[in-house]
Amino acid sequence: MRGEGVYLWDAGGKKYLDLAGSAAVNFIGHGVQEVAAAMAEQAAKLEFVHTSQFTTPVAEEFAEELLAFAGKNFEGGAVYFTSGGSESTETALKLARQYQVEIGQPRRHQVLSRQQSYHGSTLGALSVSGNKRRREIYLPMVREFPHIGMPYCYRCAFDCIDGCSHCGQQYAAELERAIEATNSEAAAFIFEPVSGATLGAVVPPPGYLQSIAEICRRSGVLLIADEVMTGMGRTGRNFAVDHWDVHPDILVTAKGLSSGYAPLGAVIASKKIVDAIAAGSGAFLHGFTYNAHPISLAAGRAVLRHLRAKKLVEAADSSRSGTPAASFETALETLREEKSVGDVRGIGLLWAIEFVADKKTKRPFSSDQSFSARVGAAAQKRGLLVYPMQGSVDGISGDHLLLAPPAVITPEQIAWSIEQLSSAIRETEP
Repeated sequence: MRGEGVYLWDAGGKKYLDLAGSAAVNFIGHGVQEVAAAMAEQAAKLEFVHTSQFTTPVAEEFAEELLAFAGKNFEGGAVYFTSGGSESTETALKLARQYQVEIGQPRRHQVLSRQQSYHGSTLGALSVSGNKRRREIYLPMVREFPHIGMPYCYRCAFDCIDGCSHCGQQYAAELERAIEATNSEAAAFIFEPVSGATLGAVVPPPGYLQSIAEICRRSGVLLIADEVMTGMGRTGRNFAVDHWDVHPDILVTAKGLSSGYAPLGAVIASKKIVDAIAAGSGAFLHGFTYNAHPISLAAGRAVLRHLRAKKLVEAADSSRSGTPAASFETALETLREEKSVGDVRGIGLLWAIEFVADKKTKRPFSSDQSFSARVGAAAQKRGLLVYPMQGSVDGISGDHLLLAPPAVITPEQIAWSIEQLSSAIRETEP
């Protein structure tokens, strides 16, 4: 196999356009030689040291650059590098717990989250995830914490006549009630600013994220933003929370952090968190063998420099005329004409198409039809890669595709992709 730009070739030589960004991972495009060169240079110099014994220049320098990229909210903070998103979520959960202990709040241990969310595949991450299919067989092994409702305007549980502004506040009020019900045992609340694979690129209603941030601040509960999928420019901002001027205490990122060139994740902690631990025990009680792996960090650092030099965050801004993201949004809107497309939603270069059996009632296809998987298979035959998911309605039924192409996609490639996707949808429709 090989990759170049938005394309992948399989072992048989067949060419595919990667409209999913390889599960919303690749943001800068495949085959960027300067990233491979940076990894080779680091490997030749130093391939690995354990972080209990050494730090490395690439770790120190990349951490500084990433803190600057994360913005003013993280000035004076710190970065903990991992090997991916699930490890980063585990790290964030433990960091939140230790923070509460360090400041004299040892009763605080519960981490609240939302239904239809996804934060990783490890047991700790599953405990705060709402993806029913990925959780159910492991539930006897999982520590359960409260899950609250999630704004989803296409299927809102409340009155959405005002553009979902009012319902956003009703969903936020659920968080306040859930925190109160923990009897001062809530340590943190974890959320995806824009929902990922489970619900499919649902953008929060106006005022919602600001409200949950204020509720957490007022309640002494840490705010953890899961930007594994939405971070590093994917939504047209450095991080998705920047769209709403929300300032989390802890930010989790991965996927686009290395754009898939090496396994890499990161937990970015604010100065408040760092200072609490520094003034207390002085050390974070946690670690993985491969955290802050020098070769992975060299890849991440090269990716960050490349996306900044090529202005790829700007390219992913769908509100900016003439960008790949703006062209992508315009093209995707034409899919609403297909009889099985109920909703097209998203932001930047993270979008979803939800399928329905009946547009008027929004009735989903039955789960045994595997509609999204069949659309994905039909698209793949045409040389187009998408990310099919099921369960967006209730965890079992509800079909959608997640689309997250690299930011180097061209208008011609977009037009071809939508043409192939439209054909794949029509072929699959009953």
